[in-house]
Amino acid sequence: MQEISNLPMTESDQSLLSERAQFVLDGLVRRYIEDGSPVGSRTLSKHAEFSLSPASIRNVMQDLEEYGLIHAPHTSAGRVPTAKGYRFFINKLLRAEPVTEEVMGRFSDHFEGVTDPNSILSSATEMLSQVTSFAGIVSTPDKGKSCIRQIEFLKLSEQRVLAILVTQNGQVQNKVLSVHRDYSDSELVQAANYFNSKYSSKSFDTVHRELCAHMKKDRKSMHREMRTAISMAGQLLEEESQSNDNVLVSGESNLLSVPEFSELDRLKQLFETFKTKQVLFDLLQKSMFTEGVNIFIGEESGYELLRDCSVIAAAYEVNHRKVGVLGVIGPTRMQYEEVISTVDITARMVGTALSLRIPH
Repeated sequence: MQEISNLPMTESDQSLLSERAQFVLDGLVRRYIEDGSPVGSRTLSKHAEFSLSPASIRNVMQDLEEYGLIHAPHTSAGRVPTAKGYRFFINKLLRAEPVTEEVMGRFSDHFEGVTDPNSILSSATEMLSQVTSFAGIVSTPDKGKSCIRQIEFLKLSEQRVLAILVTQNGQVQNKVLSVHRDYSDSELVQAANYFNSKYSSKSFDTVHRELCAHMKKDRKSMHREMRTAISMAGQLLEEESQSNDNVLVSGESNLLSVPEFSELDRLKQLFETFKTKQVLFDLLQKSMFTEGVNIFIGEESGYELLRDCSVIAAAYEVNHRKVGVLGVIGPTRMQYEEVISTVDITARMVGTALSLRIPH
């Protein structure tokens, strides 16, 4: 079974429930997840695994309601799980099965032929959204820690130059730069050679810091190749540092069909969260250095905007080092076993795929 983190309920909370109460709660949560309708005692008593009478189940449900694990959404006799009820279900009652080699193989096929690290992460978000029918999210490795392999400058026109940056982990980034004068092909080659001789194998953060320091100096004291390299590489890295691509999101539109998100204002707020991404990035970072699969139910995330959502997340590793987090955002009413397994497998597959393509 996958290791699951985030356990806000205390042991004393968990010990309050008898085996009978846990059995009823387990059945109620599973019924509600299955069909989305409030669950009554008579509904539960009709299932073969229940040997209790409707009256006995009703008494147990009253206890569960007193403990804050279920509640009545309206005047009907049916009950639905609260966030606390879902938490108890996940902590104590969930029976996630071990991942088989067959399942691992099926997931790994999704990355077959994908070689670029950015494409691997994009494929992961798409797979998460397709398999779960919710939104898939992935935080990308910290760009500032990535090391530069080389840079090339190619002339496009009199005042436009294409900068091609290749990192040590195989990522290729292209940017069209606006320049203030016409550079010859030989000048651009010499500038690239100078940059590569000085900064190859250094991290983005280091190079950016050194370039900023150079740009503040008297440029008259610099030779031509140095001035050209610093000017264009500085422009490229400044744009890279300001880019907002630290979180990839896929499948937001899946949530349009989720009944729990039918309220238009709530849906707008949720989509704004996807658009700005900062909340998503901060939430994923909470899972970066914890073990196993992390589960945030409703306001456990710390964000009121996500009070109707559950977030399932797990860190992925490259060469035994955690570099990012991926996960799924959906309603609190979800098939937790399936989503937990999907996130767990995807994190492993992404780590394996990236480790094969990034040098130690």
